[in-house]
Amino acid sequence: MDARLNLFDNKVAASFLRHLIGANKAISDSTLPHATAELVKIRSSQINGCGFCTDMHTKDAAHAGETQVRLNLVATWREATVFTDAERAALELAEQGTRLADAAGGVPDDVWANAAKHHDEDQLAALVSLIALINAFNRLNCIVQQPAGDYQPGMFG
Repeated sequence: MDARLNLFDNKVAASFLRHLIGANKAISDSTLPHATAELVKIRSSQINGCGFCTDMHTKDAAHAGETQVRLNLVATWREATVFTDAERAALELAEQGTRLADAAGGVPDDVWANAAKHHDEDQLAALVSLIALINAFNRLNCIVQQPAGDYQPGMFG
C-alpha cells in the first residue's frame, strides 16, 4: 500500500511538514513530561484513526521506556489504574480537544480546570499546542492514507 501523496517528496507538503516539525520543538523543549506528551499523541491518534501516528508514537514511547501495559491501556485509560492523575487530566484534555465536533462549545470548563490543577501554565500551553499539532499530523496522514507499521524509532532524526 502506498500513500496517495508523498508528503516528503512534494515541495509544498515537505515545506509544510518542516514548519510542523519546527513547532514540535517548542513542545519538546517545554516542561511537559515526555511520557505525558507521548500518551497524548497516542490517544489523539487512536481517536482520529491515524495508524501511522499510532504506530510511530507507541514505538517511540516504548523506545523511551514506556511499559507495554500502559501502552496497551491508553485507549481505555479511564478504567486503567496505571496512569497518574496528571496523565489522566492530560488524556481527558486531549480527547476533548480532539473531539471538538462532538461537543458544542468546545472543551468543557471542568476538563480545563482539572488539567490546570495538575499542570502549570507553560505545561498547559504545551498540552494545547501538542493537541493541535498531533491533530494536524493525524489529518495529513489520514487524508493521504499514509501506511502504518514500518516506522522505526529515530528514523526521522
